[in-house]
Amino acid sequence: MPYITQDRREMLKLILTMMAIKDIRANGDLNYILYAYCKRNIKPSYNNYKNFIAELNECGNEIRRRLLAPYEDEKIKENGDIEE
Repeated sequence: MPYITQDRREMLKLILTMMAIKDIRANGDLNYILYAYCKRNIKPSYNNYKNFIAELNECGNEIRRRLLAPYEDEKIKENGDIEE
């Protein structure tokens, strides 16, 4: 994940706070926001759309690596691994 400066991060935290206040959910709301952002702000070109999709994919990879994998490892410790 490309890390951003503290200044930018503080500004983006405001957006995250507003999303929480407005109860933005990952069950359609987030999909709508990201699609609308792309449609309104990404200059139409194959490369720009490809780069936007790559950002979305990398976000999913980061969630899998940093949030889901440790959760899965903890559950394996609690419940045991799959037996072969």
